[in-house]
Amino acid sequence: MKQNKYDDPDFFSRYSAMPRSTGGLAAANEWPAVRDLLPDLAGKRVLDLGCGFGWHCRYAREAGARSVVGVDLSSRMLERARATTDDPAVTYVQSAIEDIGFDADSFDVVLSSLALHYVEDFDQTCARVAACLVDDGAFVLSVEHPVFTAREAQDWHRGAAGEIAHWPVDDYQREGRRHTRWMADDVVKYHRTVATTVNTLIDNGFRIARLLEPQPTPEALASDPALADELRRPMFMAVSAVKSRAP
Repeated sequence: MKQNKYDDPDFFSRYSAMPRSTGGLAAANEWPAVRDLLPDLAGKRVLDLGCGFGWHCRYAREAGARSVVGVDLSSRMLERARATTDDPAVTYVQSAIEDIGFDADSFDVVLSSLALHYVEDFDQTCARVAACLVDDGAFVLSVEHPVFTAREAQDWHRGAAGEIAHWPVDDYQREGRRHTRWMADDVVKYHRTVATTVNTLIDNGFRIARLLEPQPTPEALASDPALADELRRPMFMAVSAVKSRAP
């Protein structure tokens, strides 16, 4: 069974209090880079995998998308998304990401933001995205960076006084399940190397248009100097891929 921590009341309450949950995309440090990877959305049919509260779905419509479908496993997340979306062109579907089964050529753009590191079978997911995406359609995704997911601790090494010393990287080549602690015990994530992420996309008929390692913007650093530590190691990775035209 796929893990669904977001429907746990305590976990959901903690997540709902996070800055990105209350402030939306403006409070998401990776968003400027992800936004820059998106194609022109005017008139496009967009699929958002792991849509959460629907921030990206509503952004897509504001950017001119013709229609948007948001998919998420959590009923609590979708309840909030529906309550904050007043737009008949946005539809929300409860499903695990890897279980999607939309018809061929259903979408022009597929977006997934910080959700695919919860998915065990990335190959199957890429295959299903390719199946429902038009030729030359865009697949834009962001995940926790493999440098960040390699160790289950997902934390800095600190000195005797608690000061940040460095970010340790270990077990990088050992891919697979990680039992992490993020607002709760035993949050399951899946570690994949950069090479596996890129090559799995290529093997499923995508060509890589751009790969970014987002960092805080100058504006974010000015408003929160503590974010300077985020320049010491990449926390996110974002990829723009394009479905190759069938021969």
